[in-house]
Amino acid sequence: MTSKYEQRGVSATKSEVHEAIKGLDKGLFPRAFCKVLPDVAAGDAEWCNIMHADTAGTKTSLAYLYWKETGDLSVWEGIVQDSLVMNLDDMGCVGAVDNILISSTIGRNRNRIPGEVLTTIIQGAQKFADRMADQGVGLHLTGGETADVGDIVRTIDVGFTTFARLRRDRLVVNDIQPGNVVVGLASYGQSSYEDEYNGGMGSNGLTSARHDVFKHDYAAKYPESFDPEVPEEFIYAGSRALTDEVSIGGGRSVSAGKLVLSPTRTYLPILRVLLDELRPQIAGLIHCTGGAQTKVVKFIDKVRVVKDNLFAVPPLFDLIKRESGTDWRELYQVFNMGHRLEVYLPREEAATVLDMAARFNIDAQIIGYVEQADRPEVRLHTPGGVEDYTE
Repeated sequence: MTSKYEQRGVSATKSEVHEAIKGLDKGLFPRAFCKVLPDVAAGDAEWCNIMHADTAGTKTSLAYLYWKETGDLSVWEGIVQDSLVMNLDDMGCVGAVDNILISSTIGRNRNRIPGEVLTTIIQGAQKFADRMADQGVGLHLTGGETADVGDIVRTIDVGFTTFARLRRDRLVVNDIQPGNVVVGLASYGQSSYEDEYNGGMGSNGLTSARHDVFKHDYAAKYPESFDPEVPEEFIYAGSRALTDEVSIGGGRSVSAGKLVLSPTRTYLPILRVLLDELRPQIAGLIHCTGGAQTKVVKFIDKVRVVKDNLFAVPPLFDLIKRESGTDWRELYQVFNMGHRLEVYLPREEAATVLDMAARFNIDAQIIGYVEQADRPEVRLHTPGGVEDYTE
């Protein structure tokens, strides 16, 4: 059965993308979370190069709606963080957590996106770099390209390319084995380096979240915010206004729009410390982005990752579940559902990761374990039952 996600023109598994690239060179270490290349920049055999490119995806469309409805420019700073973190935390999963070069690529429809939005976005990158510098993470902005491409972009697309050199003996290459445990680090809450509560959205699943949660009134008001080829019943099919308040517990609430737009949390500050202390013991680092809780299946061989102690569903994802009625199997393949970084290591080392996360005010717990299997497989114990996923 075709999922709602696919009927909206998006693939959780990216099967067509994987088919298109299956014959390409996978770099020096095929199971590394990012492609690792020889040090072509300096020609040093003891070093390697890591380069990554990504965007904030369709989250920019929701930011556009929220900005048009409220005039709040700050949501665009969040979009910058979304796009940057989708690059940086992928690179962090191979060990690159410092001295990273960054270049931007922004395509806008000038008739809809004025200069004040561009200014907020461009300055937002520097603000994020400054915040990371306070955490001991060096990010270096090199400039980029900003183009007016209204013929092909309906509102705006915000992307970054990142680059780092890394000593090969500092690399993390996934070698996930039976007996490892999985420590999950929460995507929601408020870490020590965040200014406000984070719903945990990240930058995946926004097409579904946006259309499942928010009401159909926005379809007529902002036709530029969605693909006109998608069937109308899947366009803004929820009940919420962007400014409706949603409880996040403890007597607190936040608007539905800001909750879904929560900037993607970076784990670089904790990864920097974690790698300094535990690098030799780490069997794998997985950033649960495209594919969400099934992401790890692309980086294992003849093992089953069993996640039988997942985080309780946070308020944001509970909202999406209630508004969409989407089954649990699809939800856990599209959304991170509460944690977005996984550390695979021996059980006796797990307490160190938990203590380290607590230092940054990030919830963490052992969410599962790894066992022998005949093929790569992920088994999730969800609120709706046990679900198995393969490549």
